[in-house]
Amino acid sequence: MHRTKLLIAALSVAATTAACAPVVGQNGFQAIDSRPADIVAGTDTRQTVLTKLGSPSTTSTFESENVWYYMSQVTEKYTYNRPQVTQRSITQITFNDAGQVSDVTTLGLEDGERVTMNARETPTRGRQLTILEQLLGNVARGQLPRTEEDMPGQRRPD
Repeated sequence: MHRTKLLIAALSVAATTAACAPVVGQNGFQAIDSRPADIVAGTDTRQTVLTKLGSPSTTSTFESENVWYYMSQVTEKYTYNRPQVTQRSITQITFNDAGQVSDVTTLGLEDGERVTMNARETPTRGRQLTILEQLLGNVARGQLPRTEEDMPGQRRPD
């Protein structure tokens, strides 16, 4: 009897501590052989960057050939909470016109800025319909076949 109580207590403690462990998720670029920070400005070219790191996560909107981004982030999620970003790394590699790396910039989580969304709405022009008008608005708009020759799905030549 004493042994089963100890077993139940040990299992409940194990379940309680297991529920406190976060679920860790890694998203984005995963460095395997070399990291984006290992790229040297002036010596590496587009081809060597592709060989070392692979294709970029994304490219610049306006200069897609000259600016490449390698992005990754780590999130932790506790039981019923939203995931929280604990690490973020964005490496921007800029190329000159000759195809050589001219600049390597690494940004972290602390470099990001929060953007607050505006809750205001743009008003739409037109009539405001009541619930009954919305429900019954299309009731009499359909047209029933007038003769036996009228087939559903075909329009009459009026």
